[in-house]
Amino acid sequence: MTHSEPRLLPGHPYPLGAHPEAGGVRFSVASSIADAVELCLINEGGVERRIELAERTFGVWHGTVPGVTPGQRYGYRVHGPYEPARGLRCNPAKLLVDPYARRITGTITDLGATRGYRGDPMTGPPSRIDSLGSVPLSVVTSLGGPDTGRRPDVPFEETVIYELHVRGFTKLHPDLPKEQRGTYLGLAHPAVIEYLLRLGVTAVELLPVHSFADEPLLLRTGRHNYWGYASLGFLAPHAAYASRRGKEVEEFRTMVAALHAAGIEVILDVVYNHTCEGGAAGPTVSFRGLDAPAYYVLGENGHDVDLTGCGNTIDAGSPTAVRLITDSMRYFATEMGVDGFRIDLASVLGRPHGGAFHPDAPLLTAITTDPVLANRKLIAEPWDATGDGYRVGGFGVNWAEWNGRFRDGTRDFWRGATGLRDVAYRLSGSSDLYSANGRRPWASVNFVTAHDGFTLRDLVSYNHKHNNENGEHGADGTDDNRSWNCGVEGETQDQAVLELRDRQARNILSTLLLSTGTPMLTAGDERWRTQHGNNNPYCLDNHTSWLDWSATARGEDLLAFTRHLISLRADSPALRQPEFFDGRPTRSGEPDLVWFRPDGAPMTDDDWFDESRRTLGMWIDGSECLSRTREGDVVADDSWLLLLHAGQDPIDFTLPPARYGERFVPTLDTRTRRGTPDDATPCAPGDKVHLTGRMTLLMRAPRST
Repeated sequence: MTHSEPRLLPGHPYPLGAHPEAGGVRFSVASSIADAVELCLINEGGVERRIELAERTFGVWHGTVPGVTPGQRYGYRVHGPYEPARGLRCNPAKLLVDPYARRITGTITDLGATRGYRGDPMTGPPSRIDSLGSVPLSVVTSLGGPDTGRRPDVPFEETVIYELHVRGFTKLHPDLPKEQRGTYLGLAHPAVIEYLLRLGVTAVELLPVHSFADEPLLLRTGRHNYWGYASLGFLAPHAAYASRRGKEVEEFRTMVAALHAAGIEVILDVVYNHTCEGGAAGPTVSFRGLDAPAYYVLGENGHDVDLTGCGNTIDAGSPTAVRLITDSMRYFATEMGVDGFRIDLASVLGRPHGGAFHPDAPLLTAITTDPVLANRKLIAEPWDATGDGYRVGGFGVNWAEWNGRFRDGTRDFWRGATGLRDVAYRLSGSSDLYSANGRRPWASVNFVTAHDGFTLRDLVSYNHKHNNENGEHGADGTDDNRSWNCGVEGETQDQAVLELRDRQARNILSTLLLSTGTPMLTAGDERWRTQHGNNNPYCLDNHTSWLDWSATARGEDLLAFTRHLISLRADSPALRQPEFFDGRPTRSGEPDLVWFRPDGAPMTDDDWFDESRRTLGMWIDGSECLSRTREGDVVADDSWLLLLHAGQDPIDFTLPPARYGERFVPTLDTRTRRGTPDDATPCAPGDKVHLTGRMTLLMRAPRST
């Protein structure tokens, strides 16, 4: 290590981070508790040069260093109070990552060296072990790079989201060059783009791509974080997803451009609720050493308050945190070209200082009133790790939400555990959750599976989780799976069980894609992907988590079925309406939505509260479906009759009278492998349609000409 005092210019505090300017780089970092901050420049040999930042404005330490260029590795050392009982943990022995770094290189290699304390984390003295060489480093980065292309700007009501993992999605793809598999460029490859286009999805939702680090528990046991829900840097793309070292920014922008050119939007799953530093016993690699009280919710004794289940909680009431998160989102929306954000454990962002949730909390308001972010898709995961944080339906008018009640209600209906009331709300857009504050049906992001939990195949093949591979003796992962194995746990050769599982999968996909709202598919479900009953493979970077691209008969059939469903939805405006059904009369003379019993009569109040019922007819009037063209003109569609039968035994369903349709044409039937009805002969009003056990039938009622 060498010390030197080069000519240092004062610069200015904002924007924060490291910004190349004429003849040098301006560095700026926030810490309201520091007595002094040293900028540490690290050369390729690991030699450090320390420069004290003498200027302090608005609690921001800043200065411009001449002669520094992009590619320079750096970090910070903070001098100041070390009083754990007050949450103050300044320790200049710990080299800290810049929260605003746009590139981060390296990983934690020595957990012991990252600890800011000796002995007890709350009472022990500060550790004097220097963490240089054991921690990631920030890297000076220039703005710009490949153009990210014109944003597709797909209307929410036309959106079909596809949740995927950048590495796992292409790691085994046979048509990609080996060096591109599992990378940003892999996702940009023409073979992958073609697959997404043929599937029909309009947006990819990427599991976390912010720079992340392994948590202490994983480091101690030699495991790694695969999903990425352990953020280290909120402005830096994860370096391991680049095919070439140091090119993650350029390759990320190339990926976005390729998807945009195909008309596909890019939504990021972002983790702003906690960081990889964990609780007080965890490492000091960035936020904790800079200014823990400004970033984290702390208790009276200095302990981290854990609303996330991950050891710490970002304080959504802190101006420092509000600024960092909105700056991060704005950077990815503008410089990196992304089209939207899915906020992990978003309830935390509505709980300033760890208090009660409020939809107009400062951070949520800052996001929705930002002129850039207000024009991006904003999706909340409306819960955290506490009971008070479960807020499905509770976010403000600008937000869409992962609808956990859609997931639970659909699973319960098809396994025969509930009646008809809940599934009817979910099919029609969840007005019970989203209409009161002026939101539209697309605010309900409908899903049945996600990265967290069973795959679709496992949902119909396992009653219980099988997580031993995770190394936690099966203790991790939820026990509330609401799954049904169709009679046999796991793999089987019983053809009757296999046929039932396939049909149940088709029933679930049909409910997902024929419901009003915004559907989200999990990558690989359409190819019959299995995790062998593991519902929490967050630490498995292997074949359990990677998508298997090899073709199987069952997988090809389900893929064709899914493509058919998505295409049907895209071509049928009545099935993806932007307004809630409200019983309004239409030009057909009938209400916009009518529910039917198997005897052909409309449902009564008593019928809705009969928990033994398992069969429902949903008639949608397409004559005034309120969908619009891109130019704003209202479009008409055929009317539709959707029949769902979750009962085990066959039943005859009497079709509605002629005023609901002069004929009913079978269009989708889950009894067939690819959904094409064996008999598409039009049926007349009043005919009886035979429904076998556990099936879905969609019938078109063409408009009168």
